Amino acid sequence: MMAEASDHMLAKRAATLAGELLMTLRQEAKDANLPSKRIGEIGDAQSHKLLCAFLNDTFPDDAILSEEQVDDLARLDAGRVWIIDPLDGTREFSEGDRDDWAVHVALVENQQPTVGAVALPSLKTTFCSNAKISLQDDIDQIRVICSRTRPGPAAELLANELSADLIYMGSAGAKAMAVVRGDAEIYAHTGGQYEWDSCAPVAVAVAHGLHASRLDGSPLKYNQSDTYLPDLLICRKELITSVLTILN
Repeated sequence: MMAEASDHMLAKRAATLAGELLMTLRQEAKDANLPSKRIGEIGDAQSHKLLCAFLNDTFPDDAILSEEQVDDLARLDAGRVWIIDPLDGTREFSEGDRDDWAVHVALVENQQPTVGAVALPSLKTTFCSNAKISLQDDIDQIRVICSRTRPGPAAELLANELSADLIYMGSAGAKAMAVVRGDAEIYAHTGGQYEWDSCAPVAVAVAHGLHASRLDGSPLKYNQSDTYLPDLLICRKELITSVLTILN
């Protein structure tokens, strides 16, 4: 059974609601002069609580894999698994007025994300996999987006080989959505992530006509017993042959 239109709508609603809650919590925590670490802890916990309540009420028979709870491997036998990151970019969320953090909500069926919603709450925007929008703009200057703290060898190699600009940003969701929005052309990640870091962003990226895979071009698989994913590539399809040739 594949995702229905209502699944997309409800995923988008859940991510948006969690984002609105996080915006309120961040302001309240700042007003109370809480330390940044505590702000992040509150955000992670409360967003997780909201998303799980929403999904359990709406889809009681579906399984949930979340960064913020103990992994129940019974999900491996479930036909539908929601993979969520209640607060992607906890550090950025906790730091002043940064906007490069996100909320991820994705549905996985047969190891593939069929629904994805990525909320960028500070920008009052939620991207969803039912948009089905393709980027048509010509590429004048290639931009490679990478981590603000550790760019990574793949991003640096691509920037050098393609004479591209490096753009530094926080959360994985914010970086992936920069490519979706047309603010960058390539997001190449090394150094490891987990399924909740990329599942929703990949669903949204593919729906918008982008390429998404491992750095060697092999497919991404979700709802695995080991949730670790070593690397990720999201990029414009016009560039994929060049990118994979450079990386491999």
